[in-house]
Formats: sequence, structure tokens, C-alpha cells
Amino acid sequence: MRQLTDISTIDFNKMDGLIPAIIQDAETQNVLMLGFMNEDALAKTQEIGKVTFFSRTKNRLWTKGEESGNFLNVVSMAIDCDNDTLLIKVNPVGPVCHKGDDTCFEEKNSGNDIQFLSYLQDFIDKRKAEMPEGSYTTSLFQKGTRKITQKVGEEAVETIIGAMANDDENFKYEAGDLLYHLIVLLTHKGYRIEDIVRELKKRHK
Repeated sequence: MRQLTDISTIDFNKMDGLIPAIIQDAETQNVLMLGFMNEDALAKTQEIGKVTFFSRTKNRLWTKGEESGNFLNVVSMAIDCDNDTLLIKVNPVGPVCHKGDDTCFEEKNSGNDIQFLSYLQDFIDKRKAEMPEGSYTTSLFQKGTRKITQKVGEEAVETIIGAMANDDENFKYEAGDLLYHLIVLLTHKGYRIEDIVRELKKRHK
């Protein structure tokens, strides 16, 4: 998957100035809808961070959710191998279909909770790339390996304490902190949570 970095690489000529845009939930990975964009719609999408289509029936730009409030907040955009189709991953606000369904294919937009780990790492990757001020994750990356590994160790100890104390709520809370900091460490070292899954799959008999 090639992330879209330059709008000029897109071939708008094959469909008279339009390209299809596949909209996918960034967390569940479910396809939500298909729309069409012209160059102006794509430029506006990039500008405001909300998916904007070219409406063929209204013959104008149309930001999804402009009337309902059910916006599609852009997470990432990728271009296909022929440079004429977009895959846009989003965080949807409310149902996507005008009929009130989660998707335009009358499907529930639900996923396996474990998929959230991949989504979380995507978010952490974005933090590493952008390094926004005031972000705790940014501060970890700025302090480097020593600080990140220290936090992993501290959270591991806290998780053990929660388990030994039979405090289920605290145990789950600290285990969440441990997993988060481990993913930060993986990102810092250039790995994905999927790399660890593959390692575990190799060991599984």
C-alpha cells in the first residue's frame, strides 16, 4: 500500500476527471462505502481532514456529514498500483449510510477487539512521524530507548503487583499500560505488533 503524498501522481483522466475512493474504517478494517472524487474534492479532503466527494447527482463538492454531522475523519490515504483509485482509512462519526446503517452495504461495522492493537500502533506511528508538542507519546520518543524501556519495566512490575494483590481492575489497568508502552518500544525499534504475532505463530505447534 502506497501512502498518497503527491496529488499530481493521480490519474484523473480514465473516468473524465473522477476517481473512485474506497472508504475503510481504520479500526475495524471494514469497508464503509464507495464514492468518487475529482481533483478539487481530494484537495478539500486533504485540507479539512474530512472525506469530501464530488456528487455526480448534485454536480458539486459534498463533504460526507455536512448535513447529518456523520463525518468521515481521515486517518490515512493510499493510492493503488494504477494511480487511479484511493483507499481512505477513516474514523467515522456515526452511521455512514443515509438510511442509518453502519455501512452502505447494510453491514454492522464491528470488528475483533484484538484489531485495536494494530490501530493503536498506527496511531503511535503517526505520533512518531509528527511529534506533536504536549503529547505523552512524543515525550517518550524524545527521551529515547532508556526511558521507554524503563517505563516498560515499571509497568511490568505494576502489572505483577496487581495480579498478586488479586485486584482485577488494577491488574487490567496496569496490563493496559504495559501493552501500550511495549507497542511504543516496538515502534521505537522499528517493529510492529504483527511482527511479534508472527514470531508467536512460528513457535506455535
